[in-house]
Amino acid sequence: MTGQAAAQTIEDIILRRDARSMHALRPHLRPDFCDDAARFLYHRTGPALVVTGFYILSGGAVETDGPPGAAAIGEALEALGRQVVYVTDVHGGAIMRGLAPHAEVVEFPIADMEQSRAFAAQLVERVRPAVAVAIERCSITTQGLYRNMRSLDISAYTAKVDPIFDLVEDSVGVGDGGNEIGMAVLAEQIRGVEALPDDPSATACSRLVISSVSNWGGYGLVASLSKLAGRNLLPSVEREAQWVRTCVDLGGVDGSSGKPIASVDGFPLDENSETLQILHDTLAAEGIR
Repeated sequence: MTGQAAAQTIEDIILRRDARSMHALRPHLRPDFCDDAARFLYHRTGPALVVTGFYILSGGAVETDGPPGAAAIGEALEALGRQVVYVTDVHGGAIMRGLAPHAEVVEFPIADMEQSRAFAAQLVERVRPAVAVAIERCSITTQGLYRNMRSLDISAYTAKVDPIFDLVEDSVGVGDGGNEIGMAVLAEQIRGVEALPDDPSATACSRLVISSVSNWGGYGLVASLSKLAGRNLLPSVEREAQWVRTCVDLGGVDGSSGKPIASVDGFPLDENSETLQILHDTLAAEGIR
């Protein structure tokens, strides 16, 4: 146990090293927003859709932030007895199959909104999810476009999965930039933060988790689920590092540089792993192993 781990909440931990002013949104959420989202998720006992994959224009590929967090959430839910179906698009399909080889991975088509609504309806009818979870998945804006943090239009490379969150009543969103699915619950506040988008997410969720890096928010959610389950559901630091490497091996890129390197939002593996290790230490301090 470290003193740092003992002194911090999960919410503190996942907002460490915040470079995008996400902390400015924290006063507009519950103080225990991550624990609250985990309680909400824990009590949805049916199938779960876990949605991820954010296209990086400069790299021509999905980034390493998102899929590892999705895998961590999915594995935790599976350990709790839930059926998990991952949803991404053609750009993230190989990566998610690599991270979750025994799970179903749905490649949502990149199509117009009418076709996307129809596909979402068929998917929801087939799986009948109790909850949908989005982590680092670009949201449609009020202008009907999909934009990255530089406000560049990535609509041509992004499947319109948002209708899933219109059809599934209960949902959780995890984001680190204001343009992800779920962040619409704080759209007004996001517009007031200089470092965040002027035209933020237009797709809301039932419970929102904010973090400095979306993967970290996913791990925070799993740490909070671990407290409810009474056992550590987090991936090991070594396994998470391998997930990031697998993302790159299967075509993924770092979201900050757009380069095919094993880092996450500019954090090299050793720095990236610090947050996950602190979460492990926090659980251990509470006797959860």
